[in-house]
Amino acid sequence: MVDGKVARASRVLQRGNAVHITLPEAEPPRQFLPNPIPLTVVYEDDDLAVIDKPAGLVVHPAPGHWDDTLVNALVARGTTLVGGAAGRPGIVHRLDRDTSGLLVVAKTDLAHRRLTHALSARRIKRTYAALAWGHLARDTQTIDEPIGRHPRDRKRMTVRPEGKQARTEIHRIARFDVADLLHITLVTGRTHQIRVHLSHVGHPVVGDPVYHGGGSRRVTTGRRDIAVALDRATPRQALHAAALELTHPITGQLLALQSEWPLDLREALLICSDAPDRIAVEEPLRYLRFFTT
Repeated sequence: MVDGKVARASRVLQRGNAVHITLPEAEPPRQFLPNPIPLTVVYEDDDLAVIDKPAGLVVHPAPGHWDDTLVNALVARGTTLVGGAAGRPGIVHRLDRDTSGLLVVAKTDLAHRRLTHALSARRIKRTYAALAWGHLARDTQTIDEPIGRHPRDRKRMTVRPEGKQARTEIHRIARFDVADLLHITLVTGRTHQIRVHLSHVGHPVVGDPVYHGGGSRRVTTGRRDIAVALDRATPRQALHAAALELTHPITGQLLALQSEWPLDLREALLICSDAPDRIAVEEPLRYLRFFTT
């Protein structure tokens, strides 16, 4: 209130105005309900844990997902989560709901602070495997384009001059008939960065429901049948956090962790290759030397 009347946010105060402020009572901290969602833990000690997150699992509670997230699953297994923003205990970095793969969480405040600093200093290496429509012009490519919120659709991101600096490094692992299998390293970590950058250069992630660029409809050559089959066999965006490399924030040990191409995208990879005998079904990424690139 200013001089006894409700004031607009744009009100410019003048000397002598009487300002009255009523502070609401502090809300009790939100409780994180345990939810016994099965999790694959690839590494854990007293300071941190690395989870192989399945597709479809939201990382932390938010509207619409208060009790069915990775945080709720970790609480159910008794994992201590410390540090992070309100509502995101222990969370160091995130993955989109329908992106699978490796994600690190902190179990102590010191570990969280050091991991967050290492992430900001780009000392945590995050590598993704992705199927992208079409064929990149070169085997190795760097996309360095700023990313910001879409001016009309606030749920989407886009390349725009006033956005935040974003850099993605790409190496082609395999060139199939209608798509490439890519080895992608994040230099920065903007929201939807890989999906936005690949769509921006005309090679969106296969199965991406937002930045798909037309999906199989973009293929008009004689391989249209494969493109349609690939679209149908991809239940979500074909993007997987396949490798994570970091220095342990307490011990200094180098942690180099890997996750194979997920089962729910295995059929898509076989269809994409158009020759199942080219791909080792059990460990396709290792077979294609993804982790030694």
